[in-house]
Amino acid sequence: MAITKPIRDRIKNLRAEFDILRKGKDSLLAIIDDAEVPESVYNSNAIENSTLTLRETEKILLDMEVSRNVSLREVYEAKNLARVIDYIRHKSKESNLNQELILLLHQMLIVGIDDAIAGRFRVAGEFVRVGTHVAPAPEKVERMIEVLITDYTSNFSDYFLDTIALFHLDFETIHPFCDGNGRIGRILISFQLQRLGFPMIIIRDKEKGEYYKSFGDYRTNGNTKRLEKILALGLMESLHKRITYLKGDTIITLSEFIKVRSLSASAVTNAARRQNIPAFREKGVWKISEHFEYKGGEKVEKK
Repeated sequence: MAITKPIRDRIKNLRAEFDILRKGKDSLLAIIDDAEVPESVYNSNAIENSTLTLRETEKILLDMEVSRNVSLREVYEAKNLARVIDYIRHKSKESNLNQELILLLHQMLIVGIDDAIAGRFRVAGEFVRVGTHVAPAPEKVERMIEVLITDYTSNFSDYFLDTIALFHLDFETIHPFCDGNGRIGRILISFQLQRLGFPMIIIRDKEKGEYYKSFGDYRTNGNTKRLEKILALGLMESLHKRITYLKGDTIITLSEFIKVRSLSASAVTNAARRQNIPAFREKGVWKISEHFEYKGGEKVEKK
């Protein structure tokens, strides 16, 4: 199990701090979520080999003109995914995880791109392959998804990130749709976290290599550790970001933080990647509170 007790304790403490600070500040959290949508859309689509840049994604979501010709499909992929993200943000508390929800999210994601497959699982004759992995036969998909949902919703003993990681690995292994499996799977991770009162997370395109390796680990020997680690780091980063904003701290780039204090760039950056310091990314740039004091990776707040 990759999510060790020290990491669980860190997440527990961050969650407690987040819950205290968030009281009466729903509007600020909504603004943070809104600002994060283009980044979420860009990264999830980039993992699926979209050619759109983050800036182009932002412009498309704002209905602004993009400087180059982009395919209509990529425009739909960006706008549809943003719509799905917005939907789960506002519906996570009132919608349970079930087949109807998954099919609805897929309908919203694929409509206008390929209406013939939108909102339904694969049917007879629709086989898919991801790399060397051949997904289960279409006739088995609906039942496998039923079992997957039941196993997830009835598991009250395992750590929540362990169950979410296992669900995602199984979902992507089943690959229930003809298209959109990865994006729907990643959306469901955020939906599951929000149902538990946590913020959404971003699995980034720069982490695609590790992310893809997690599926190989699981399909080869049932190992879930790599994805558990990705989710734990993503959740801590999301919590660090929101806590920093909720405190009202002045936020600076990590590079500026390093320069002003004459710190080791490699050491501080590695600490950020491991979430040993409360750093977070915005538009791919690492940032941190200027009030934070770096002491060899240990968190010490100024009084």
